[in-house]
Amino acid sequence: MTDWNPDSYARFTGLRLRPAADLLAQVPGDLPPGPVVDLGCGAGAAGPLLRARYGSRRIEGLDSSAAMLDKARGTACYDSLADADIATWHPADPPALIFSNAVLHWLGPHDTLLPRLVQGLAPGGVLAVQMPGQHDAPSHRLARDTAWGLFPALGPAAPDRPAVATPDAYWHLLSPHGTVSAWETTYLQHLAPVPSGHPVRAFTESTVLRPILAPLDPDQQATFLAAYDAALDLAYPRLRDGSALFPFRRVFFVVRT
Repeated sequence: MTDWNPDSYARFTGLRLRPAADLLAQVPGDLPPGPVVDLGCGAGAAGPLLRARYGSRRIEGLDSSAAMLDKARGTACYDSLADADIATWHPADPPALIFSNAVLHWLGPHDTLLPRLVQGLAPGGVLAVQMPGQHDAPSHRLARDTAWGLFPALGPAAPDRPAVATPDAYWHLLSPHGTVSAWETTYLQHLAPVPSGHPVRAFTESTVLRPILAPLDPDQQATFLAAYDAALDLAYPRLRDGSALFPFRRVFFVVRT
């Protein structure tokens, strides 16, 4: 896939940042010595929250997108920013907190990745994670079904399996490694009208649609987006002003060693 588009992703910063704030509110206040790592920091949206909470403590941002890291530098909230692959990353200094907002659903398998992250923490450290749990929602299911119906060869590029498990599954996975709090929240998001297409498509275009659109030529993209918009109109009827209500499920857990 091409690199992330920070400007497209940032169109919904407020909606995307609320779960990060809700996750941070559940992180214990008495962290051990060590850095705070914003794992998959993206454009640095959570950087101001982390800096406000942790003051002069060292804050490190990690991401695999050069474009996103460039944006994160502009926040001036990080002591260091590094291009890193989360799947193979190991901290040089055991972190007091690994904070990961809307990132780990892109990676797997979670049954090996998450215990490894916990084991890299300082004693008494915390892993705090939030991930979208939208795999079975119409927004995501219709994207897959529409793409596969029009272009069957896309199937292997977007496997039809949940990337995010249930809160109780994460509790069972991680409870041998520490004290776990796990929960889920469905946010009712009111999406404003957009100049072109459905408001839900505008929200998903910078995330779940990326691997679908990437292999398509411009004409194929236009065909897919028109069909996807039509399907979204049935699943998420637009309100009188052209806006739409978009329920969005997110899964959270906090682990303390």
